[in-house]
Amino acid sequence: MGIARQSGEPSGSLAGRGRLPSLTGLRFWAALVVVLYHLSRQAGRLPVLSDLAWYGRSGVTFFFVLSGFVLAWTYDGKSVPAKVFMWRRFARIWPMLAVSVVASVAAWHALGTEWSRKGVVATLLLVNAWVPEQALLKGGNPAAWSLSDEAWFYATFPLLMALPLLRTSRRRLWVAITVCAASLAVWLAGSEITDLLTRRWFLDYFPPVRMLQFVLGVAAGLAVKRGWRPPVNLPVAVALVVAFQVALIPWSRAVPDSAWNSAYSASHLLSAPLFAALVSAAAYSDLQRRTTGLGGSWMIRLGNWSFAWYLIHEIVLRVLLEVTGRPGGTVDTAVFWALVLGVSLALAGLAYHCVEHPLERFLRRVGPRVPERPGHRKDEALPVS
Repeated sequence: MGIARQSGEPSGSLAGRGRLPSLTGLRFWAALVVVLYHLSRQAGRLPVLSDLAWYGRSGVTFFFVLSGFVLAWTYDGKSVPAKVFMWRRFARIWPMLAVSVVASVAAWHALGTEWSRKGVVATLLLVNAWVPEQALLKGGNPAAWSLSDEAWFYATFPLLMALPLLRTSRRRLWVAITVCAASLAVWLAGSEITDLLTRRWFLDYFPPVRMLQFVLGVAAGLAVKRGWRPPVNLPVAVALVVAFQVALIPWSRAVPDSAWNSAYSASHLLSAPLFAALVSAAAYSDLQRRTTGLGGSWMIRLGNWSFAWYLIHEIVLRVLLEVTGRPGGTVDTAVFWALVLGVSLALAGLAYHCVEHPLERFLRRVGPRVPERPGHRKDEALPVS
């Protein structure tokens, strides 16, 4: 089985207009939101900024939507054997994952903290998100749970692209409506799960639940590639995302995070449509040759570093908290935040250029390949936050 477009519907005239640099720039901002979320929760709050980033874990939802969008954009209309696709995905995410797990375990060992060998193995095998057990979910590298979900997305993507559900604009619309309704239904179903760990795992980690966000991204990516114009432009899409985050602030004060109807669970289960609108609007702006402020050289560079940053920042935060202690007061907290941001981002840049990018290129070179054709566009799809 391979990946190929099997549709009588003609592709839109926008499909061949090159790359989408604004999506790479958006990766940095999504990763930053996740980093600020962890800083706010673990290193102390800063006025205003922590309120906005208190549910920044929704950045992972953004990456799931973006992953589906970019993979659909990249592989629609191409005939790629499934083994080639899976090898490319392995080359993209596993080397950096393995390095981050080694660094994480080394940090735990140096700090005298116990760590789970079972969790490390499950993380490296990309299966740690399938069981509601803390040792598995947090083992290896706590930030790496999302890659277990991504591995599931990759495994099902060739089959998803072969289904007739996504072949016409009408069917894609119904798929989008269905997955949004299903996300709402899953959130409501959380009220029936009384055990806190099980509920949080089901709503937050469980790959089939998170796949709804990936499928929405796939539908959006196919739609934009085949000529669909998003209903809102990029500034409006950004404003909607920010407005949603602001609306979570009073919600969080009214409902504790441990409740099924908290802003915590809603932030990552109900935000996918807004992120799909954001990604679609950014992609459409690139296709129209509009300046977005997201496609400059530094934004591209930071976006390229975002995957390593996502995997590294929690390790840096953990070590610095142990060495310096939790900061007290606004000024000390701001200095600590700046230190974590600067050190982790610098290490991410080093990891990207010395580990992630060269190993991906090496593995793709030695693995199974599709013969290059004139005009063939290389796969630059994003795995996750």
